[in-house]
Amino acid sequence: SEHPGCTTTVLFWFTGDSLPVVHHQGAHTLWDLGSPTYWFLSWLPAVAVGVFSALVLQKLCFPYFWTDLLFLWKVVRYGVKLELFGLMSSVRTVLDRFMEQAQRIPDKPFVIYDGSVHTYREVDRRSNRLAHVFLRQLKLKKGDCVALLMSNEPDFLNVWFGLAKVGCSVAFLNTNIRSRSLLHCFSCCGARTLIVGSDLVDSLDDILLEDNIQVWTMRRHSEHSKVHTLLDRLDSAPDQPVPAELRATKSLRTPTLYIFTSGTTGLPKAAVITHLQSLKAAAGFWAFGGTEDDVVYIPLPLYHSAASLIGIGGTIELGATCVLKKKFSASQFWNDCRQHDVTIFQYIGELCRYLCNQPKTEMDQDHKVRMGVGNGLRQDVWREFLSRFGNIKMCEVYGSTEGNLCFMNHIGKIGTVGRSNLFYRLLFKYDLVKYDMIKDEVVKDHQGFCQRVNRGKTGLLLSKVSSISPFFGYAGSKQLTEKKLMRNVFVKGDAYFNTGDLMAEDQEGFICFRDRVGDTFRWKGENVATTEVTETLGLVDFIQEVNVFGVEVPGHEGRAGMAALIVRPGLTFDGKKLFEHSVRDLPAYARPIFIRLQEVMEMTSTFKQQKFQLVQSGFNPSTISDPLYVLDYRQKSYVPLTEQLYQSIVSGEHKL
Repeated sequence: SEHPGCTTTVLFWFTGDSLPVVHHQGAHTLWDLGSPTYWFLSWLPAVAVGVFSALVLQKLCFPYFWTDLLFLWKVVRYGVKLELFGLMSSVRTVLDRFMEQAQRIPDKPFVIYDGSVHTYREVDRRSNRLAHVFLRQLKLKKGDCVALLMSNEPDFLNVWFGLAKVGCSVAFLNTNIRSRSLLHCFSCCGARTLIVGSDLVDSLDDILLEDNIQVWTMRRHSEHSKVHTLLDRLDSAPDQPVPAELRATKSLRTPTLYIFTSGTTGLPKAAVITHLQSLKAAAGFWAFGGTEDDVVYIPLPLYHSAASLIGIGGTIELGATCVLKKKFSASQFWNDCRQHDVTIFQYIGELCRYLCNQPKTEMDQDHKVRMGVGNGLRQDVWREFLSRFGNIKMCEVYGSTEGNLCFMNHIGKIGTVGRSNLFYRLLFKYDLVKYDMIKDEVVKDHQGFCQRVNRGKTGLLLSKVSSISPFFGYAGSKQLTEKKLMRNVFVKGDAYFNTGDLMAEDQEGFICFRDRVGDTFRWKGENVATTEVTETLGLVDFIQEVNVFGVEVPGHEGRAGMAALIVRPGLTFDGKKLFEHSVRDLPAYARPIFIRLQEVMEMTSTFKQQKFQLVQSGFNPSTISDPLYVLDYRQKSYVPLTEQLYQSIVSGEHKL
């Protein structure tokens, strides 16, 4: 007995051919060993041991089973909700969600920018005023496409929402592009109206030459005869909503945005962003555990999908507050986070490296940041970031603007871009296939089909196109859309989206990024289309042939641009002329950092320019016999890359 001084006697006896009966004298009860109660009690320990053993086995062999299941269930439930809205023809867009939040929490800060606070109600009403101006003054109609060229500021959102309220699709233009690229972006999405920020009007010289383009700016006065002003018309506009039928849509697959992404065509491509994609992206913070009490820090450019779709859309979905930064500043980052009680921030890998390079202070872990959401974070920077700034959950997301596949590292394992498992593979079909880096092509078997790589091996990531994972392509060119697809990959008639990324999946299902293939590399957080750079440099009179690629630089994310050149016979290399041409016609991130002069341009067996060996050899003058040059902004020229200069670049003394 459990009680001192209490004696318990248990008697067993048999009654005929029945099972034993237990008489418990202390409690004066009989237990019939043939009763269900007895058998339940007798089997209970065995069941408990079995369950415990199963849990131990699961923990050892499948440690992420329940975490994976719960996370995927959360994501699938959201996706099913979206599909049900579509089936019932009651599509609720991100804009609708914003207007709901403006009704629910009108006085809550939505955007904090440069010390000023803009509530949900204020943004809603100002975008209403703009919508009325767009209808009455600009004569815009439902279905029109309008190009938006603005820096990060609250009026970017006001214009975006105002256009959406009158049923217009919006093309976000990269503020770094100029001249020919800008005109191309403007026209390929079918836009005839451009709205430009007050600080970017002076970059519109080529645009203004086009007679069929109407240009409006967020100013009260304009010195340009072809640039019309919006702010002077805004004061008299009503702040009441425009008719709801203007923004209404019956399909989740209706285009709502065009976001430009670098490609291999020589010019940016307008990725079609539908309401479905916008809504999926807006659920990112929520899926990772964000709440309406969070404050989100957005230092990335709004013309990219990360800041606009995930950042702004995610803030709206939660009903949270965002701190919008015009431009990222490593020195101001943590002060901003402390001042505004930031809890979530968006990043690219380069941003985190800049933060780690800042001088250490006693305040490094004095903040409320609990989560970072982004991509491109290197393992070494990841570890250093956590060690220095505290236990922040870094949530890597993999996916391209136009892609039909997304990985999310909800576990937080360092060095991986996402997580896959049995459940994920049942819903989203993707494969890693063998790729020959030297020949720059997919490896196929004797039947002409791709070959899957084994677990742990590096392969080209392909994502199957289906009703669950559709690919909406690019505006203005079916050829560009078709070029991103691979057909007859494993069987006749199938179609896969080619990500252009080399990835590896380990034995536990974690996805690791290895490299990019083809004609695009990443530098300073931007994708650089090598064909665009090649065509631009090819206009220089002394250049006969150009081969552009990216090379790794110690301590830097991505790859720095290098151009291998062949100089025309009878002419000489002119570093100053090349510098002037690059600065005038290329955005800063796309300008080649290094120049390599060659006499012969090597080709692959399929007559493509050989890049692999050039990429591998890097930019070390002691191991490369070809003349090398480096971009120098102080001398406004490309200057010879000496051994001393090389060492200063590698050590980080010379800034690129």
